[in-house]
Amino acid sequence: MGLLGIVFLLPFLWMLSTSFKLEKDVFNFPIQWLPQQWNLIENYKQVWSGDFARYYGNSIYITLTTTIINVLICALAAYGFSKLRFPGRDAMFVVVLALYMVPPQASLVPQFLLFNWLNLIDTHIGLILINSFSIIGAFMLKQFFMGVNNEYLESARMDGAGHFRSFLQIAFPLIRPAVATYAILRFIWTWNDYQYPLIFLKSKELFTIQLGIRLFGDQYGDVYSLMMAGAVSAILPLLIIFALGQKQVIEGIALGGVKG
Repeated sequence: MGLLGIVFLLPFLWMLSTSFKLEKDVFNFPIQWLPQQWNLIENYKQVWSGDFARYYGNSIYITLTTTIINVLICALAAYGFSKLRFPGRDAMFVVVLALYMVPPQASLVPQFLLFNWLNLIDTHIGLILINSFSIIGAFMLKQFFMGVNNEYLESARMDGAGHFRSFLQIAFPLIRPAVATYAILRFIWTWNDYQYPLIFLKSKELFTIQLGIRLFGDQYGDVYSLMMAGAVSAILPLLIIFALGQKQVIEGIALGGVKG
């Protein structure tokens, strides 16, 4: 297991090492894990001297907004499918799950045409909207809402609480570890998303960090030392988010394991 862990760490260590090197030393063989000539300060200074900070800010704005909206929509949908009774509920949920079987690439053209018709191409709002709905998120949270005892909700309704208040003040807090786990996963997925920004964004000033890293190249090829310095900078928010939410993630996974 320890050996496998080291194997998984090798790409990260190569990325970190490359971000410290001169470009001419990047592909030296055997690999020099510690550079003979350090270029750490110059690489990171060059990365952050251009529009990289703007791309960083764009990614933070898009990722945070998308995560908040996505988690709220998925939680509401999951609550509706698990706790509300209405005709055709189960059949509708089966249809929703069936849509998950459709590869995302198959719907790219219709999505692009729809967003173009709505004038949402090349806007952050369009990029946020397209990532604000998730079948897997609704499915995952539904399993946890099903574990919430109905007697809590019935007691709340007897006290005059409506469905939204029951959801917000009773059901939602009871599945907080699961919500935190999904929120962290959604943050990571959105932050690392390359496909949708590539297709839906055209203006450089609107680029996310994933597209910004790709710009570290010229007509002669990619500059890997700068790309790796940008990649190291890009993973910092993910490490911070995971460190802050690690306890909630473990609780959510453990709760899911107990539920089976």
